[in-house]
Amino acid sequence: MNSAIIVAAGRGTRMGANADKLFLEVAGRPVVAHTWQRFNDVQCIDEIVLVVRDGMQSAFAELAVQFNLQKAHRFVTGGAERQDSVWNGLESLSSCVELVAIQDAARPCTSESLISATLEAACETGAAVAAQPVTDTIKESADGRTILRNVERSRLWSVQTPQTFRVDVIRRALAEVRRRGLSVTDDTAACELIGQPVRLVAGVGPNPKVTLPGDLPYIETLLRQYRA
Repeated sequence: MNSAIIVAAGRGTRMGANADKLFLEVAGRPVVAHTWQRFNDVQCIDEIVLVVRDGMQSAFAELAVQFNLQKAHRFVTGGAERQDSVWNGLESLSSCVELVAIQDAARPCTSESLISATLEAACETGAAVAAQPVTDTIKESADGRTILRNVERSRLWSVQTPQTFRVDVIRRALAEVRRRGLSVTDDTAACELIGQPVRLVAGVGPNPKVTLPGDLPYIETLLRQYRA
């Protein structure tokens, strides 16, 4: 059995003080409704856990009704940090779940083929992540104003979500994070602590995340193309 954890407990402060980016409308529905729909529709996911801010459960329940999101799902309250929210999601998985795909709620363009590919890779390796090779020229700056040095990009990858794992692997990795009192913003970083290899899974199409207001027009274009 495979599960998805959609992490939707953040506030998205870079969108502005009064904006909840997950409920901004893009291509006819809220951002998070698009993300949820992808995992609702893909056949290789059996259940969905949505990790949400306390008090937002009813708003998400309304989305399920409005957009006919019928796959088995439950809501879990998020934690202080992203890693705590993921942990809460893991704790709520059905006991028979073997693989779990962890997804940013603000990444609505993830393709069903990419979800499936990360599940297949995680089944073989134990951990996998959607990623793209870095194509821009990368510079390092010490002060944010001037270039310190050029960074060789040939070995660099930009990681995205889903980040997909055998459940026992990610539980062990995050338990080590908690034991050491560390903070990680990326689930695969926890795997480094236990020596767990992570397979890179390159997606075919764009898989952007809604972070800044300027991201919305581009994402709207991608979503409308997907639905055309």
